[in-house]
Amino acid sequence: MALLALMWAIQIADAVLPGSFTGFGLRSWDLGSLVGIVLGPLLHSGWPHLIANSLPFLVLGCLVAIEGARRFWAVTAVVVLIGGAGTWLVNAPGTLTVGASGLVFGYFAYVVVRVISPRPIQHRIAYAIIAIIVIVLYGGSVLTGIIGVPSGVSWQAHLFGGIGGGVAALLGAKRGPGAEPARG
Repeated sequence: MALLALMWAIQIADAVLPGSFTGFGLRSWDLGSLVGIVLGPLLHSGWPHLIANSLPFLVLGCLVAIEGARRFWAVTAVVVLIGGAGTWLVNAPGTLTVGASGLVFGYFAYVVVRVISPRPIQHRIAYAIIAIIVIVLYGGSVLTGIIGVPSGVSWQAHLFGGIGGGVAALLGAKRGPGAEPARG
Protein backbone atom coordinates (compact mmCIF):
# COMPACT_ATOMS: atom_id res chain seq x y z
CA MET A 1 0.00 0.00 0.00
CA ALA A 2 2.90 2.33 0.74
CA LEU A 3 4.18 1.99 -2.81
CA LEU A 4 0.74 2.81 -4.23
CA ALA A 5 0.44 5.78 -1.87
CA LEU A 6 3.82 7.00 -3.11
CA MET A 7 2.58 6.78 -6.73
CA TRP A 8 -0.48 8.85 -5.83
CA ALA A 9 1.61 11.41 -3.91
CA ILE A 10 3.92 11.80 -6.90
CA GLN A 11 0.95 12.24 -9.25
CA ILE A 12 -0.56 14.88 -6.96
CA ALA A 13 2.79 16.70 -6.80
CA ASP A 14 3.09 16.42 -10.59
CA ALA A 15 -0.36 17.98 -10.96
CA VAL A 16 0.29 20.98 -8.70
CA LEU A 17 3.95 21.73 -9.34
CA PRO A 18 5.20 23.32 -12.55
CA GLY A 19 6.75 20.96 -15.08
CA SER A 20 6.35 17.21 -15.17
CA PHE A 21 8.05 14.31 -13.44
CA THR A 22 7.48 11.96 -16.37
CA GLY A 23 10.80 13.08 -17.85
CA PHE A 24 12.42 10.98 -15.10
CA GLY A 25 10.94 7.85 -16.66
CA LEU A 26 12.82 5.28 -18.68
CA ARG A 27 14.02 6.52 -22.07
CA SER A 28 15.11 3.59 -24.21
CA TRP A 29 18.73 3.41 -25.31
CA ASP A 30 19.62 6.51 -23.26
CA LEU A 31 22.25 5.61 -20.66
CA GLY A 32 21.46 8.80 -18.76
CA SER A 33 17.91 7.65 -18.12
CA LEU A 34 18.73 4.26 -16.57
CA VAL A 35 17.52 5.66 -13.23
CA GLY A 36 14.12 5.48 -14.96
CA ILE A 37 14.23 1.70 -14.46
CA VAL A 38 13.52 2.42 -10.79
CA LEU A 39 11.62 5.72 -11.07
CA GLY A 40 9.48 4.88 -14.12
CA PRO A 41 7.03 2.57 -12.29
CA LEU A 42 6.28 5.36 -9.80
CA LEU A 43 5.43 7.90 -12.52
CA HIS A 44 2.27 8.02 -14.65
CA SER A 45 1.30 9.96 -17.74
CA GLY A 46 -1.86 11.27 -16.08
CA TRP A 47 -4.73 10.48 -13.74
CA PRO A 48 -6.43 7.93 -16.03
CA HIS A 49 -3.14 6.02 -16.30
CA LEU A 50 -2.63 5.95 -12.52
CA ILE A 51 -6.26 5.06 -11.83
CA ALA A 52 -6.15 2.20 -14.35
CA ASN A 53 -3.04 0.76 -12.65
CA SER A 54 -4.14 1.28 -9.03
CA LEU A 55 -6.68 -1.49 -8.41
CA PRO A 56 -4.79 -4.31 -10.17
CA PHE A 57 -1.56 -3.11 -8.53
CA LEU A 58 -3.20 -3.19 -5.11
CA VAL A 59 -4.88 -6.59 -5.55
CA LEU A 60 -1.94 -8.38 -7.17
CA GLY A 61 0.61 -6.63 -4.96
CA CYS A 62 -1.28 -7.81 -1.86
CA LEU A 63 -1.28 -11.36 -3.22
CA VAL A 64 2.50 -11.14 -3.52
CA ALA A 65 2.82 -9.46 -0.10
CA ILE A 66 0.94 -12.30 1.60
CA GLU A 67 4.27 -14.12 1.58
CA GLY A 68 5.88 -11.34 3.60
CA ALA A 69 7.53 -7.98 3.09
CA ARG A 70 10.90 -9.44 2.22
CA ARG A 71 9.41 -11.58 -0.55
CA PHE A 72 7.31 -8.64 -1.82
CA TRP A 73 10.36 -6.38 -2.15
CA ALA A 74 12.46 -9.14 -3.71
CA VAL A 75 9.77 -9.85 -6.31
CA THR A 76 9.33 -6.12 -6.93
CA ALA A 77 13.09 -5.68 -7.43
CA VAL A 78 13.33 -8.58 -9.90
CA VAL A 79 10.29 -7.36 -11.85
CA VAL A 80 11.56 -3.76 -11.96
CA LEU A 81 15.06 -4.77 -13.07
CA ILE A 82 14.07 -7.33 -15.72
CA GLY A 83 11.05 -5.31 -16.85
CA GLY A 84 13.04 -2.10 -17.08
CA ALA A 85 16.07 -3.63 -18.77
CA GLY A 86 13.95 -5.46 -21.33
CA THR A 87 11.89 -2.36 -22.05
CA TRP A 88 15.03 -0.22 -22.35
CA LEU A 89 16.56 -2.64 -24.86
CA VAL A 90 13.52 -3.53 -26.99
CA ASN A 91 11.69 -0.21 -27.28
CA ALA A 92 12.59 2.12 -30.11
CA PRO A 93 15.48 4.42 -29.13
CA GLY A 94 14.26 7.49 -27.25
CA THR A 95 10.87 6.01 -26.29
CA LEU A 96 9.80 7.26 -22.85
CA THR A 97 8.09 4.66 -20.65
CA VAL A 98 6.37 5.37 -17.34
CA GLY A 99 3.78 3.60 -15.20
CA ALA A 100 3.25 0.68 -12.86
CA SER A 101 1.81 -1.63 -15.54
CA GLY A 102 5.07 -3.56 -15.76
CA LEU A 103 4.80 -4.25 -12.03
CA VAL A 104 1.16 -5.26 -12.43
CA PHE A 105 2.09 -7.73 -15.18
CA GLY A 106 5.01 -8.95 -13.08
CA TYR A 107 2.85 -9.55 -10.03
CA PHE A 108 0.30 -11.34 -12.24
CA ALA A 109 2.99 -13.67 -13.63
CA TYR A 110 4.44 -14.25 -10.18
CA VAL A 111 1.06 -15.26 -8.74
CA VAL A 112 0.43 -17.63 -11.65
CA VAL A 113 3.92 -19.19 -11.77
CA ARG A 114 4.38 -19.61 -8.01
CA VAL A 115 2.00 -22.57 -8.19
CA ILE A 116 5.07 -24.71 -8.86
CA SER A 117 6.65 -23.78 -5.52
CA PRO A 118 8.16 -26.56 -3.40
CA ARG A 119 5.85 -25.79 -0.50
CA PRO A 120 3.49 -28.35 1.02
CA ILE A 121 0.65 -29.54 -1.22
CA GLN A 122 -1.99 -27.49 0.64
CA HIS A 123 -0.05 -24.31 -0.17
CA ARG A 124 0.26 -25.29 -3.82
CA ILE A 125 -3.47 -26.03 -4.00
CA ALA A 126 -4.24 -22.64 -2.44
CA TYR A 127 -1.81 -20.99 -4.90
CA ALA A 128 -3.48 -22.81 -7.80
CA ILE A 129 -6.94 -21.63 -6.73
CA ILE A 130 -5.68 -18.06 -6.38
CA ALA A 131 -3.91 -18.31 -9.77
CA ILE A 132 -7.11 -19.50 -11.47
CA ILE A 133 -9.08 -16.62 -9.96
CA VAL A 134 -6.37 -14.14 -11.01
CA ILE A 135 -6.33 -15.56 -14.55
CA VAL A 136 -10.12 -15.29 -14.78
CA LEU A 137 -10.13 -11.71 -13.45
CA TYR A 138 -7.05 -10.33 -15.21
CA GLY A 139 -6.06 -12.82 -17.93
CA GLY A 140 -7.90 -11.06 -20.75
CA SER A 141 -6.43 -7.70 -19.79
CA VAL A 142 -2.96 -9.19 -19.59
CA LEU A 143 -3.27 -10.77 -23.01
CA THR A 144 -4.56 -7.58 -24.63
CA GLY A 145 -1.85 -5.62 -22.81
CA ILE A 146 0.79 -7.50 -24.79
CA ILE A 147 -0.93 -8.36 -28.08
CA GLY A 148 -2.66 -5.66 -30.12
CA VAL A 149 -2.05 -2.75 -27.78
CA PRO A 150 -2.88 0.74 -29.00
CA SER A 151 -0.06 3.13 -29.82
CA GLY A 152 1.30 4.90 -26.79
CA VAL A 153 1.02 1.75 -24.63
CA SER A 154 4.24 -0.13 -23.93
CA TRP A 155 3.66 -3.80 -24.63
CA GLN A 156 7.40 -4.11 -23.97
CA ALA A 157 6.99 -3.02 -20.34
CA HIS A 158 4.06 -5.40 -19.96
CA LEU A 159 5.87 -8.35 -21.53
CA PHE A 160 9.16 -7.88 -19.72
CA GLY A 161 7.41 -7.11 -16.43
CA GLY A 162 5.60 -10.44 -16.83
CA ILE A 163 8.87 -12.19 -17.61
CA GLY A 164 10.36 -10.62 -14.48
CA GLY A 165 7.46 -11.91 -12.38
CA GLY A 166 7.89 -15.41 -13.79
CA VAL A 167 11.63 -15.30 -13.10
CA ALA A 168 10.98 -14.08 -9.54
CA ALA A 169 8.58 -16.99 -8.95
CA LEU A 170 11.09 -19.49 -10.33
CA LEU A 171 13.91 -18.01 -8.25
CA GLY A 172 11.71 -18.25 -5.17
CA ALA A 173 10.81 -21.84 -6.03
CA LYS A 174 14.43 -22.96 -6.48
CA ARG A 175 15.44 -24.87 -3.43
CA GLY A 176 17.95 -27.61 -3.00
CA PRO A 177 16.95 -31.10 -1.84
CA GLY A 178 15.88 -31.02 1.79
CA ALA A 179 15.78 -27.23 1.87
CA GLU A 180 13.12 -25.63 3.98
CA PRO A 181 10.42 -23.59 2.24
CA ALA A 182 11.17 -19.89 2.00
CA ARG A 183 9.86 -17.73 4.78
CA GLY A 184 8.62 -14.36 3.71
